[in-house]
Amino acid sequence: MIRAILFDLDGTLLNRDLSLRKFIEDQYIRLNIKHIPNDQYINRFIELDQHGYVWKDKVYAQLIEELKIKDLTASQLLQDYLAFFPRHCTPFDHLKKMLDTIKQQNIQLGMISNGFGQFQMDNIKALEIDNYFDVMLISENEGIKKPNREIFIRALSKLGVSSDESMFVGDHPVNDIEAAKKVGMKTIWKQNTHFSHAPAADYCVTDLIEIIDII
Repeated sequence: MIRAILFDLDGTLLNRDLSLRKFIEDQYIRLNIKHIPNDQYINRFIELDQHGYVWKDKVYAQLIEELKIKDLTASQLLQDYLAFFPRHCTPFDHLKKMLDTIKQQNIQLGMISNGFGQFQMDNIKALEIDNYFDVMLISENEGIKKPNREIFIRALSKLGVSSDESMFVGDHPVNDIEAAKKVGMKTIWKQNTHFSHAPAADYCVTDLIEIIDII
């Protein structure tokens, strides 16, 4: 019997690719970066970002060097990112309907996300889903990150459930699926075309609403 379902955030609940594109298009306009072509600034930022696996201080430093941006610093651009990205957070379809349905079945909800504490919390609140979760573990706050098994064990302990009573939903084959399976959890892979191979998850979904049928 499943007593708890835990989720990754970026690429699983948060449509990070769409959110990032919305943000960077807005940043280009707001900061009046007109001396660089729109598509060049946006596309190169997205390339350097590598789907969120490169932190933005490095992304902006490289962007400034390559595009010869002289009127803005990497620090200024990073602070703008931290302040304005949450305003563009976009969920995957059916996010709240899925969470509502699970809650109605008295199943506990948890989240384990790699990233910076305040920034990730700002994004979670922007999606208006913070009140759904019984526990939320963010790697900066915990001092460990996925795929370290300890962060999964810590979340399960806080929920008071065993690994065989829980499921983990994520998009990353190693950090989410492989790591959760090693702890003994059932796994659901939220399909992601960024990865060249599908992980050996117990289930696979393309839409969050499909999770309801699985549980």
